[in-house]
Amino acid sequence: MGKEILPIPERKRFAYDQVNELWQGDLSHGPLIRVNGKTQKTFLIAYIDDCSRVVPYAQFFSSEKFDGLRIVTKEALLRYGKPKRIYSDNGKIYRAEPLQYACAELGITLIHTQPYDPQSKGKIERFFRTVQTRFYPLLEMNSPKSLEELNERFWKWLEEDYHRKPHASLNGKTPHEVFQSQVHLVSFVEDSDWLDSIFLKREYRKVKADGTVTLNKQLYEVPSRFIGQSIELRYDEQGVYVYEDGQRVAEAVLVRFEDNAYVKRHRSPFAAVPVEGGENDV
Repeated sequence: MGKEILPIPERKRFAYDQVNELWQGDLSHGPLIRVNGKTQKTFLIAYIDDCSRVVPYAQFFSSEKFDGLRIVTKEALLRYGKPKRIYSDNGKIYRAEPLQYACAELGITLIHTQPYDPQSKGKIERFFRTVQTRFYPLLEMNSPKSLEELNERFWKWLEEDYHRKPHASLNGKTPHEVFQSQVHLVSFVEDSDWLDSIFLKREYRKVKADGTVTLNKQLYEVPSRFIGQSIELRYDEQGVYVYEDGQRVAEAVLVRFEDNAYVKRHRSPFAAVPVEGGENDV
């Protein structure tokens, strides 16, 4: 018998009536750019508000790593407030623990689509098509010479063209007009430092007797009061930090062996104390 082909369920158009009820998020392959004579791939990571079609934030990156999604999500939250739900595909970066932790602390419900079902994120997919048909042609006569230039031109187009032109699904209104008409409903995130902290990667480590921990094959020193304890480490490309009850209490210092050989280290209180006189006094 042949493999049964299940019918595709009928999809009905739906949009929330209020802004920030739901953001759709996704990644799309961007244009190739020439940097220093070399061809470089680009990737566009974006969110779109389901109600207003406003794009809270979007940016091109040179890779598909989570660091790009972290930047886009943080910038979107700071600029347009907090959504109740984020609806994204099932890709690796959208299943990353830092995003799950951050959404939990923000009170945002993170929802993933079923695999191989791009139609379920229709609005963000349509936005990507709009970028392809209205923005990419603008690059053909004068190709950007860097990723920074590509983003600067994209952000200008996003604010002056996309957000300010009437949208077919908004009864002739622009995305900017719809969002601004409901801005009083928006829950803004004002503490950028706290936002930075909840998007850090997290690991737990037990502190060794010499006051060190190992993270990503590197040795770090932490305050001696943590010796023997299991501690929470949060980190990014800028540094590694010790957290206690959700608060940053110390910074872990990378141990450089060439420098550390000349540093007098504190004796651990857990180290064995030798018996005076040695074995001959027994």
